[in-house]
Amino acid sequence: MKYLKSLIMIIFLFNVVFSQDVILEVDGSNLNYIAIEDIAGFQLSHDGCITNASGGDATANGFVISSSATTILAFSFTGAVIPAGEGVLLQLDGAPSQDCIFDLVFSSSGGTNLSVDWA
Repeated sequence: MKYLKSLIMIIFLFNVVFSQDVILEVDGSNLNYIAIEDIAGFQLSHDGCITNASGGDATANGFVISSSATTILAFSFTGAVIPAGEGVLLQLDGAPSQDCIFDLVFSSSGGTNLSVDWA
């Protein structure tokens, strides 16, 4: 019975992790991602913990990044995408943490919402 409970928990966690289109993680000043879909744009809110956002795969793929006191917005005027995969999405200045970033909105190249969660 003990092994059955462990197996059920592993299956549950596997389904939760792999049911998301994008998984995010804050690692120091890096906002890292794993995506199973191309990312065409994204927006996230924060509580003032981030003073600037730049670089990463967003810049490498031609995205325009706009950061304000409470919001980060990134997209491409040319229709470029961040290809499915993993890496550093953005470099964040300030005191970023998972606890201060919320309202994650990511879109696919087709304009549909991507499901997003934290690692």
